[in-house]
Amino acid sequence: MTQKNITGSMLANMVLAGANSLTNNADRIDALNVFPVPDGDTGTNMNLSITSGASEVKKSDQSSVSAVANAFAKGLLMGARGNSGVILSQLFRGFAKGLEGKKELDIDSFVIALDNGVSTAYKAVMKPVEGTILTVAKDTAAEAQKIAEEEKDIISFFEKVVHASKKSLKRTPELLPVLKEVGVVDSGGQGLVVIYEGFLAALKGEEVPEFSEDETMNLNEFVHAEHHKMAQDFMSTDDIEFGYCTEFMVRFEEDKLKDHPYDEAKFRDELIKHGDSLLVVSNDEIVKVHIHAEYPGDIFNLGQRFGSFINLKVENMREQHSNIVDKKPAKSKDKQKFGIVTVAMGDGLTKLFKSLGATVVIQGGQTMNPSTQDLANAVKEAHAENVLILPNNKNIIMAAEQAAELAEGNVEVVQTKTIPQGMTAMLTFNPELSIKENQQVMTESCKAVKTGQITYAVRDTQIDGMTIENGHYMGLLDGKIKVTNADHITVIKELLTKMIDVEEDEIVTVIRGEETNDKEEEEIIAFIEDHFEDIEVEVHQGDQPIYSYIFSIE
Repeated sequence: MTQKNITGSMLANMVLAGANSLTNNADRIDALNVFPVPDGDTGTNMNLSITSGASEVKKSDQSSVSAVANAFAKGLLMGARGNSGVILSQLFRGFAKGLEGKKELDIDSFVIALDNGVSTAYKAVMKPVEGTILTVAKDTAAEAQKIAEEEKDIISFFEKVVHASKKSLKRTPELLPVLKEVGVVDSGGQGLVVIYEGFLAALKGEEVPEFSEDETMNLNEFVHAEHHKMAQDFMSTDDIEFGYCTEFMVRFEEDKLKDHPYDEAKFRDELIKHGDSLLVVSNDEIVKVHIHAEYPGDIFNLGQRFGSFINLKVENMREQHSNIVDKKPAKSKDKQKFGIVTVAMGDGLTKLFKSLGATVVIQGGQTMNPSTQDLANAVKEAHAENVLILPNNKNIIMAAEQAAELAEGNVEVVQTKTIPQGMTAMLTFNPELSIKENQQVMTESCKAVKTGQITYAVRDTQIDGMTIENGHYMGLLDGKIKVTNADHITVIKELLTKMIDVEEDEIVTVIRGEETNDKEEEEIIAFIEDHFEDIEVEVHQGDQPIYSYIFSIE
């Protein structure tokens, strides 16, 4: 019996199976990653991206293929990570546009949607390179048009489409010399193929196929399942020209757009001067950027002209590459008794937590919450029999608890809501206690610390009877706004006055943000010494964004 159409619920099942297929193969796709930079994270980034898309599909209206495709595209865009993740989001953004208004999906509309996805993805890439995921998508869409001329059954049609994608993938080393040199197919293209394989399995009502080293993966003895050697070995870390994988998403703000009108083409031209592997994706509300750059701060400054950050991410690709090339199998190392995973944003805070005994420090915090997967990976990296997670932000606690549930071994979460709470908890850790006892002691210690934060308002508002103007500074005490003023130092002094109890408190720890200066630090110290003579003051360089100063008072 010929099947001609796919319903909304069927498409939803296909998306979920595609995501599952990619999850099953993420590690092996990482092992193939040599282009554009051999940092070994293509599978991980694609997996995190499609997982976000699948989550939206689960919550979506599945009465039409248009609704499902739009939900998938939205989730992919919001969760897109890395070059491969952003390109994947654009392939399915175009796919969704090609299905606009469609209740069901037939072969002709499938062809249109695939082709539309390719057009959208190519437009998003500043310098498209053949032999990558783009080529696999383009070849597959072109073959789909030919297949549609003869095939009337949609299952048979898509079987041939998947076969075409594998054929294109096998050709990628002929188009991209670095792939041929190492002896692998393109990692992003492989990711797209395993997604299509998941789609097909769901369409046929079958289980997602297990990975097999067949004509698609094309692995040689140099890159094998145990990962004792990796494709990334072919290149020296020193050969990486632009060392930081830099991503951000900005929500447009009318006030800023008046001074800096957004023009996507001009923005691309500005950005490409600072790096390579550039992707810029925007709609009426947001712009999302991926670029490999040497100075991420310059990139962030260009983006912030148009609005406020939704999230930011910077990864040191030289460090990633070195870790992959130098890494020995985990089983060769004995697990330590305790590991501590903590979250912080800024090089200074990372060093500070490391000095306090943290095993792994994840870059993240306000506006940049690490995912459950990020935390689970960090727990694994800690390589310990007992692992404590300190989220240091109330918005990260749930993800930390989910990671603890997923992780193998003994993992507990100390519900630290701020950086100062995390620091205090670290100081009370005792390796002689059990993990449960440490969790209790560290949690209890957080009650003794007060957290102050200095930041700025991004819009006019009124809260708790207080009028706050856009651009004015705010002082927060344990998350609640207590003071606001146009003058930075005035807010700092007023907040400290409200925070310090001369009868109870003994020490003020000042953590400087990324744009602070020595003159201001001297004025803060002088103010504390003049007004609270028995209070001891410590200063650390945290380099954190968003909060110019963080104060810990105990």
